[in-house]
Amino acid sequence: MQILVVIVVVAAITFIAWWFFGKHDQGQSQAQVKGNSQEARITVNGGYSPETVVLKQGVPAKLVFNRLDKSNCLKEVVFKDFGISEELPIKQDKVIEIDTSKAGEYTYACGMDMFHGKVVIK
Repeated sequence: MQILVVIVVVAAITFIAWWFFGKHDQGQSQAQVKGNSQEARITVNGGYSPETVVLKQGVPAKLVFNRLDKSNCLKEVVFKDFGISEELPIKQDKVIEIDTSKAGEYTYACGMDMFHGKVVIK
């Protein structure tokens, strides 16, 4: 019986470590350019999907977040490089404008810095 308990505990710890610290690839998406602006949609549900958004440099950009996950960790998104910290309401679009004047890779994360995404400007 003790061996079974140890196996269950080890499995639970492994799962928790994978869930919070593992790499969960959620794909990549190119923003849709319309006229002189671009927009990308990101679903927030146990992470960010797509995880990476590619934006065209010099074209005003909007990221539209839609949060389906009710966890407190994902209620906020933080773009340290842009000085942006915004709350994401449940099941509502939240538009965040991104400065695309400088090419590069910029990360963003949940308020607890456990879930991450990336914006690539080129």
